[in-house]
Amino acid sequence: MTTSLGLSLPASGHKKRKHRASDANHDVPRKKKKEKLKQDTGKLPTEPSTSEFRVTKATITLSVPPVFASNLRTGVEEMLDSMIMRYIPSLCGVLLAHSNLHFLSPTASINADCPFAICNVTFDATVWSPSIAMKLIGKIIMYSPDHVSLLLHRTFNVSIPRHHIPQDVWEFEYGPAENDPEYGEGAVGSPVDKEEDAGMKDGDAEKIDAEKTEDEAVPEASGQWVHRLTGTKLGGTDGYLEFTVIGKTVANEMLSLQGSIQSDPFSEEHSTTQSGKSSHKKGDK
Repeated sequence: MTTSLGLSLPASGHKKRKHRASDANHDVPRKKKKEKLKQDTGKLPTEPSTSEFRVTKATITLSVPPVFASNLRTGVEEMLDSMIMRYIPSLCGVLLAHSNLHFLSPTASINADCPFAICNVTFDATVWSPSIAMKLIGKIIMYSPDHVSLLLHRTFNVSIPRHHIPQDVWEFEYGPAENDPEYGEGAVGSPVDKEEDAGMKDGDAEKIDAEKTEDEAVPEASGQWVHRLTGTKLGGTDGYLEFTVIGKTVANEMLSLQGSIQSDPFSEEHSTTQSGKSSHKKGDK
């Protein structure tokens, strides 16, 4: 065989030199092939997906109530529907939708006297599963001295605590107090306002009410975060803010996020303990 001949040792030194030369010539294409293989494998995608949404193949065992004994598929679909918009630990995210339902067995099993049919099914699950250090954009819905609340995709809650807002760039500007005579219900019930409302048409009043509801989308009665130099509001005119996901909280099968707008959100300087120590030092001074 050719392999045994290639591995056998030659009898003379001259042949030995020839074999060395041939081996050297054969090593060159082998090295090139190895380099090509490395280049080809390097082209394969090795980085994980950066999307907060993903579709995965899920398998689950369900106990279908006996009311669906004549139509198990309908029972399974209703049970999967009840899981939508809930955090599922096995999926590591919130189930948004399911599709392509398939039964792994043509028959269901019943254990002892339990009337529930045990079915093993598989389906495609659309999951919302943001990862740590991911950058997302949310809509600000509330300003507070301690945190900023956002709404992500008009559904999920995000909280940015005070120590994750750059204090050297942003500062909280308190609004007027509720008992201020120029603010609140006292100003609305003034005689001047009543005269203006009496001389106003119904259509104009409806337009003003619509404008007020749009402006009150982000409550600013308690104040707002503004830029120290320019005075612009955090989030701009549209109220959208980009943040980095630094934590997750699951409560009542709902997933909420904790965000940060610091340049280095995972630094120990922005932890709760460090921020508490710094505040105590400032108070002592």
